[in-house]
Amino acid sequence: MPYTSGSSSAIQAGIASACSLYIILIMTLMCLIMYSKQRKKAYLSMVTAFLFIMTYESLNIHFAFSPDRNHGSGIWAADLQIFSFLLLNLSVYQLYRRMNRASYTVFAVLTLLFLVPVSSAFIPFGGTGWQKLYLDVYQLGILCAGVSFISPRIGQRGKYFAGIAVYFVYIAIGMLSRYANEQGAWIDGALLWLPLAYYTILFLILFERIVELMQSIYRSSITDGLTNLYNRRYFTKQLNRYVEQGVKVSMIFCDIDNFKKLNDTQGHHRADLVLKQVAAIIDEEVSEFGLSGRFGGEELVGLVVDKRAKVAQIAERIRARVAEESIVTLSVGYSSLRKNVSAEELVQQADQAMYRSKTTGKNKVSPYRVPSPKKDAEETVS
Repeated sequence: MPYTSGSSSAIQAGIASACSLYIILIMTLMCLIMYSKQRKKAYLSMVTAFLFIMTYESLNIHFAFSPDRNHGSGIWAADLQIFSFLLLNLSVYQLYRRMNRASYTVFAVLTLLFLVPVSSAFIPFGGTGWQKLYLDVYQLGILCAGVSFISPRIGQRGKYFAGIAVYFVYIAIGMLSRYANEQGAWIDGALLWLPLAYYTILFLILFERIVELMQSIYRSSITDGLTNLYNRRYFTKQLNRYVEQGVKVSMIFCDIDNFKKLNDTQGHHRADLVLKQVAAIIDEEVSEFGLSGRFGGEELVGLVVDKRAKVAQIAERIRARVAEESIVTLSVGYSSLRKNVSAEELVQQADQAMYRSKTTGKNKVSPYRVPSPKKDAEETVS
């Protein structure tokens, strides 16, 4: 729609496009930074779409203040918008899934359908009435493809549906204006500001996905890949932190009985499944009171930091559940932090207690006992 230079409508159109450009620029920078770190194709797809959007939003700003808008160049802005919308949906899909044959086929078909209007003549896509109608229906087709094909395969479905809904309203109002000759300030305002609302939702989707990926990368750096328990490095770091802060922590040290025999007789795959099962039990029992980790091999540990928790009961529940729910048993030892005991010594004490369980029958829980010459002599004689 033509605007009078300096009119309120022209100013409103310029502000809307400028706001959209700013959001798109921020997302472009985010995608470029992420691509430099991860080389994920989704970010390149988004950057391509953003370049199209920045082009047509710049054209919109120019046309809003141009005294003569009765030329075909304005049609290209609408065509760029439509194709960028297709690319944006593709890139949202790529944020969560790798492209396979089915997804490539859907995208290729939609791209070819977009090129249909130009097959009859080398003119801008929206140059005739049937082409405008065709591209309106085409955009509705993209929405249907998004709902049926993309939405079930990605996260953040609520935000994605919200974006689809906003864009559907935008298309519907545009069609109402073009084909029903509906005019009014509310229609002009909706056509100006609904794209900005869509870009805002898209920004939230992109931002949250980046946060999810960063959390996933951080999580993978501090956890064991097989059991999903904290790895030894992170577990030890947390233990040292608690000890330095003077928190009265307790250490539970677990070792799966006869695990090497299980590996040799039933294979590594079966042994790994058992290890994961035991790790899940330990994590369930310890997570409410502290954190759990894997020290290596079949050695699994728990750190109890809740003063109200009774470490002996937790250790016994772990042993009993493993014996009841799995095909293996555990030898368990535990120790509580005492005065002038370091984090490393606490681990050694729990390990010694576990070793006592291992050498005195297995499938049992033993507390750490402070060495006593008299008791040691009695045990040696017996």
